[in-house]
Amino acid sequence: MRRLLFFIVAAGAAWAQRSGLGPVPSYQVKRAATPIVVDGKLNDPAWKTAETVEFQFPWSEQTGAKQKTIARVLWDDQYLYVGYECDDADIVAHYLERDDPTYKDDAVEAFINPDPSQTFYYGMEMNARAVLFDYFYAFPKLLLKRLNFSGVQLATNIRGTLNQTGDRDQGWSLEVAIPWANFEELAKKLPPEVGSVWTANLNRWDGTEPNRRLSLWSDSAAEKPTPHNPERFGKLVFVK
Repeated sequence: MRRLLFFIVAAGAAWAQRSGLGPVPSYQVKRAATPIVVDGKLNDPAWKTAETVEFQFPWSEQTGAKQKTIARVLWDDQYLYVGYECDDADIVAHYLERDDPTYKDDAVEAFINPDPSQTFYYGMEMNARAVLFDYFYAFPKLLLKRLNFSGVQLATNIRGTLNQTGDRDQGWSLEVAIPWANFEELAKKLPPEVGSVWTANLNRWDGTEPNRRLSLWSDSAAEKPTPHNPERFGKLVFVK
């Protein structure tokens, strides 16, 4: 509990709004026309139809390498799918157990809010070993770590050697399929109807301290590196 409270306080303390930012981005989430096999490779034909987003690096004080991340999102009647492709010259991930602090490893995140009229959201933080830390965040006051999504399919594909510093890796990719029932506390209808709008942010923590960098889809507007600001989440628009 002490570690959880520290995580909440640290996230809140890091947040202070920067000025001069543009509108949040919008993404059209297309229906997957063909089945997706969750193996971490993102080579199913359905992924080729999905729009791509490239993560940005808002915080110049971070000293880690600016390694490219591309994300895609799809949906069908059973799942919300998110895929990430991460360039990475040195892949590091040590945590092995569900709800370990995977965000300290090379990791990607999905923050998902099915009801943009409020600021609560679901968080999923997934490392290069395909280990999941999931929670419900009643932002900004309470993070409920005891939430465990059910039926999640999660896999990674590593192009290199894990936890072996000194050689040069190419990168890693991750696929996650999330059953719709996991969003029922906030969602008005599941699966969403065509035209429904949810909000989300997609993020990546890359490298090890002191050379560690956060990149993300929508700039959180925070003065210091943190992805936690639901008012700056991008829009997910569900389309055919």
